[in-house]
Amino acid sequence: MPSKVSEDEVGKDVVDAQGDQVGIVSAVKHGTAHVDPEPGITDKIRTTLGWEDTDEEDYPLQEEAIDTITDDEIRLESGL
Repeated sequence: MPSKVSEDEVGKDVVDAQGDQVGIVSAVKHGTAHVDPEPGITDKIRTTLGWEDTDEEDYPLQEEAIDTITDDEIRLESGL
């Protein structure tokens, strides 16, 4: 079972089970990470500075889809 999603995850890469990046965590709202699948340089700077921002292209990441959370990334379960 992965750790709970917290504000510390903002800016982390989200990778699939093979290690391929699928986006970055743009915000955490009510314990749910929101992922920007196509972050631009502005998005990366915002998250690096800790400025949360979501838009209609971001999607919520269900906790059941998370395999592990490390200092650098959120790795998704295989088979998704």
